[in-house]
Amino acid sequence: MPIVTQVPALHLSDAVNRISISPTMAVLVEAGKLKARGIDVADFGPGEPDFPTPEHIKQAAIRALEENHTKYTPTGGIMPLREAVCEWHAKNLGSSYEPKECIVTSGGKLALFNAVCSLINPGDEVLIPAPYWVSYPDIVQFSAGVPKFISTLASDKFCLRATDVEKAITPKTKMLIVNSPNNPTGAVIPQGEFARILEVCQRRGIWLMSDECYSHFVYGSAKPYSIASVPAAKDFVIIAGSLSKTFAMTGWRMGYALAPEALVNAMIKIQSQTVSNSTSIAQYAALEALRGPMDMVAVMLAEYERRRARIVSGLRAIPGVECTEPQGAFYAFPKIPARGGKGAGDATQIARELLDQERVALVSGDAFGAPSHLRLSYATSLDRIEEGLRRLTRFFSAPAA
Repeated sequence: MPIVTQVPALHLSDAVNRISISPTMAVLVEAGKLKARGIDVADFGPGEPDFPTPEHIKQAAIRALEENHTKYTPTGGIMPLREAVCEWHAKNLGSSYEPKECIVTSGGKLALFNAVCSLINPGDEVLIPAPYWVSYPDIVQFSAGVPKFISTLASDKFCLRATDVEKAITPKTKMLIVNSPNNPTGAVIPQGEFARILEVCQRRGIWLMSDECYSHFVYGSAKPYSIASVPAAKDFVIIAGSLSKTFAMTGWRMGYALAPEALVNAMIKIQSQTVSNSTSIAQYAALEALRGPMDMVAVMLAEYERRRARIVSGLRAIPGVECTEPQGAFYAFPKIPARGGKGAGDATQIARELLDQERVALVSGDAFGAPSHLRLSYATSLDRIEEGLRRLTRFFSAPAA
């Protein structure tokens, strides 16, 4: 008799159905399709440095291969790298962590994910200042937590204020996620205000998770800063760090978290059941990055400062466009008018039209909780910025279809 088979119904899990594809990754895919067809795209989408990984870091990876460092590593990372993370963070950002309070992760995003999955139960609220990095709400929702947004204002340079944090806390609040310098706005929280935010979290008994991905990209007289440098902060603070931007290592997927030992152990437990460990070769490259020279950071920052000046002035010259000057990171986040200059624009629709009509790739502000805004990365050459500004000016100057 023939065997009767039945194809299983594809009913995706609630956890998967609560999240969506990263909008920034979707833009990369669409722009990539156009480029593959030979179309010239003015690409403001990528959230990554356009500089190569420094040579001494690449050579360290080659040595790791030649020395056969290609096996599994401890789940939390090789001990020399955990030590180097703590030493580097102490030297550059004034903290005082021990290796047992550090976990090495496959990118900063996994550090955030591991921490949220370790702490958030169904129904727990997580405060997220808006505009926000696109992945924060989805990471919270994957854990069945509830994102609660705190609005920040362009008129206040999108700065998060301790008074607003205090007002947003409820009995269900478990965590506050802070990103300074901020993606997408470039906002930098002043040190005094950051300390007041920490004081609120300490007094109300909630975790403060600080995403320091862009810590070394601050402009003018500002200096890299970590809330973990404040005395007595460690019991309340989780640091999510990344080598992606500071060392131009986005594809290497190297990040870390610094947190109380018990929480780090919980994150290691999750990591042991997912990625097992970060790539061994990348860990040795990261070790060289943290213990080697940082000359390239100053070179990148100086170039980003030049590009920032040009893109902000160019955007402000477009009728109806308003643009707050970013204080850190490498993004401009203008508020846009509707086609024809009347009222606020539909960012998602305009982003699509810009890609279709002008071949300009950027990310809609809706993805960041900020309708009527667009995010433009200026981690691209000045020539491409000029070309993109020409296309944007032509688009917004044309009558609506």
